[in-house]
Amino acid sequence: MGSNYSILKLLKLKDYFTITGTSLGVISLICACVGTKDAISLGFFLVAIALGTDLIDGYIARKTGTVNDMGKELDSLSDSLTFGISPAILTFQAFNLGGIFAVFLLIACICFALGAILRLARFNLSLNTGYIGVPTPISALLIIGFFYANYFYSLAYPISYPPFPIIAYYTIPFFLIFIGWLNITTHITFGEKGKIVYVIFLLLAPLGPIFGVIGILNPNYLMSITVAIIFLCSFITLFIYILYGFVLKYKSTQKN
Repeated sequence: MGSNYSILKLLKLKDYFTITGTSLGVISLICACVGTKDAISLGFFLVAIALGTDLIDGYIARKTGTVNDMGKELDSLSDSLTFGISPAILTFQAFNLGGIFAVFLLIACICFALGAILRLARFNLSLNTGYIGVPTPISALLIIGFFYANYFYSLAYPISYPPFPIIAYYTIPFFLIFIGWLNITTHITFGEKGKIVYVIFLLLAPLGPIFGVIGILNPNYLMSITVAIIFLCSFITLFIYILYGFVLKYKSTQKN
């Protein structure tokens, strides 16, 4: 009986990609603990890499027909850490100004993390093939885009304190709370992962790793401001895609 619960026997090929993503999430948390600007950038870089492993494990599971309960639970646990808890802590470290603002930012980060965790718990109970609420990798991608837009702006216009534009500090708590709500709301739906989801991820997700490397190389003004604009446009594009989910939900309710 015990041999049936051997970890090595329960794990399939796609689960090792999931575990790789989890490991990246743990390392990104260590980067958040370091707390320097470059360490936080590396942390978001690793979360962006983990987006790729999340796509790969799902693709392998469907192609090999190895979708199982173990993988489903493991994937949700991994996503809650890598795309929920880790981005929340990285964001707190990146945008914390101290004082009363830190309290508001802390509450917003908790809302973001809880939104991801609650959404994943509900997903495990769901029998639907589609997605209710925004998938956690997409919400993590939003935060990555927001961070790197500000990060590269700060490389173009270096100032001592605060390093990012002040408007970013005013808006980030609201973004975090709103994204947390997007995770759990029933007013937005997406179909089962199809071509449009893969196209968006293949276009946007690689931006984190690619430009993360550029950031380490200390780019000049023109490169920095260009990359900042690219990430800002990506952030806006992803938000528009999410709003499209509201349209799909509205159309489905009208048909019924």
